[in-house]
Amino acid sequence: MLNTVFAPQVVGLSLLERETVHRRLARTVGNPAAKSALDMAIWDALGQSLDVSVTELLGGYTDRMRVSHMLGFDEPAAMVAEAERIRDTYGITTFKVKVGRRPVTLDTAVVRALRERFGTAVDLYVDGNRGWTAAESARAMKEMADLDLLFAEELCPADDVLGRRWLVSQVDVPFIADESAVSPADVTREILGGSATAISIKTARTGFTRSQRTHHLAEGLGLEVVMGNQIDGQLGSLCTVAFGASYELTARRPGELSNFLDMSDDLLAEPLSIADGELAIRPGAGLGAAIDPGKLRHYRLD
Repeated sequence: MLNTVFAPQVVGLSLLERETVHRRLARTVGNPAAKSALDMAIWDALGQSLDVSVTELLGGYTDRMRVSHMLGFDEPAAMVAEAERIRDTYGITTFKVKVGRRPVTLDTAVVRALRERFGTAVDLYVDGNRGWTAAESARAMKEMADLDLLFAEELCPADDVLGRRWLVSQVDVPFIADESAVSPADVTREILGGSATAISIKTARTGFTRSQRTHHLAEGLGLEVVMGNQIDGQLGSLCTVAFGASYELTARRPGELSNFLDMSDDLLAEPLSIADGELAIRPGAGLGAAIDPGKLRHYRLD
């Protein structure tokens, strides 16, 4: 796709002609990951040409982000043990807990076990990936009302328009739109329609250029923003922290930057390292990413 469809449309353009690149790529429907990869590569090349980091180009707010770790489905004791391991090994104290099973008590019991084990030493929020109905979501949030959650994310389907609005109107924490609010237009629709009060930005699906537009919209609307993760490897996580560290709004909350810990290998020549609950951007120009050519040859599919 990159070589046969997108490359012919952008070869010969300046690295500064990002708007032209965006309009040309938009002629092809879908393929957000490929478009995002090309967009971020352009920003990386621009940074290397100017000898500045991508983070500095975008906003330069900080050089690191706190990290949030995602906990998948399991029994309460196993998820508590995993949270203990991640905290003790990497210093991470914010956890995103996957929910959406039936009955809802399967998941509310997990969140309660985490809070009882760690008390106020950790922050918790939940993500349902639209697994519950609006009514089930409301019941679950009532059962967790005393657990001091940071956020609730995509608990019920966005296409249940009335149910989602009804749910959001009674939830007392920011309600994150993730897969239901990819573009600035989606964000506008979900927020003004009362179906969300916060958003997730994922550079793997919107690159740096479209993510920047979404950030500016969120800032104007006064929304909470979380930097999300598409189960990214280390290169994807490096892109996420480079963008998230660029702005106060995106650096305010821990970013979902640890999924690569579950992977046995990666393309980067120098692996990323999470320490004291933080992931830093790479020093140097562009993204500061060096790809191991041997690993690239081994893993590429073309």
